[in-house]
Amino acid sequence: MIAALSDFHFMRPLWLLAILPAIGVWLAWRHVGDPAWRWRGVINPELLPHLIVGADRRARMGPVEWGLIASLISAIAVAGPAWRRAPSPFAEARPPVVVALKATPSMQETDLAPNRLDRALQKLSDILAAREGASTGLVAYAGSAHLVLPPTADSGVVLEMARAISPQIMPKDGDDLTGALALANRALAGTPDGGSILVLADEIPARRVAGGAPVTVLALRPPGRDMRDIDEAARAAGARLVPLTVDQDDVATVVRALDAGDAARAAHGEGEHWREDGYWLAFPLALLALLWFRRGWVLS
Repeated sequence: MIAALSDFHFMRPLWLLAILPAIGVWLAWRHVGDPAWRWRGVINPELLPHLIVGADRRARMGPVEWGLIASLISAIAVAGPAWRRAPSPFAEARPPVVVALKATPSMQETDLAPNRLDRALQKLSDILAAREGASTGLVAYAGSAHLVLPPTADSGVVLEMARAISPQIMPKDGDDLTGALALANRALAGTPDGGSILVLADEIPARRVAGGAPVTVLALRPPGRDMRDIDEAARAAGARLVPLTVDQDDVATVVRALDAGDAARAAHGEGEHWREDGYWLAFPLALLALLWFRRGWVLS
């Protein structure tokens, strides 16, 4: 309770100034509506209270007094009283991901039916379905890297664009993973929530990645095949390697890695905001409003 009081504040404190004109109107009304006011200069002040008819009735709470109370409550509500924090509605959003899809002749090997590239697309479809609503971008690379699609929440478009990629449309042969990662990092630089990179490839060069977003590699190799070379290359590149499986274990592992995003960017308290509780004052205001439906209330 003490902690809540120490955190109490108003989100829009300037609205509290609206209390001043409300009090001014009430004082002016009391002054003008006082039946003794116009006689004070004529009748002895000691006799005046005994000569005023209805003074006791004026002392009761009337529409003006209740109107002042309603104005005070309204000003406090609009000022936005807050004393506790709540998670941001965007705090649980999945971090964005850029997929780097390798499109070289080796990706058309049929040791993974129907071939490695098609299996990569199948796994990509499962990953997108598991991360529904998350922003996903797409980079295609072989001997050169090309940004196909910046991060978008439309997973259907990402999958359709990925299906159109093949070794035949790539302008150069080779393995420019470095260029693909650079493009992916530039695409993620425009997003406020960090993010990570997913590489779909059958092999990667053993070159260290210079900074940037975390990299996860889904190895497009048949389960049980020797993974020593690609595992060593992933370690050298500072990437996390996920072997392909016949079930959904690889997809679940990749999704967990991607959802973790760039945890180092998250600051303490980020994703939270002050919860405004002024809306609770709408209930007493509604009860006060019922008084104005009484017959003769305004004229009382």
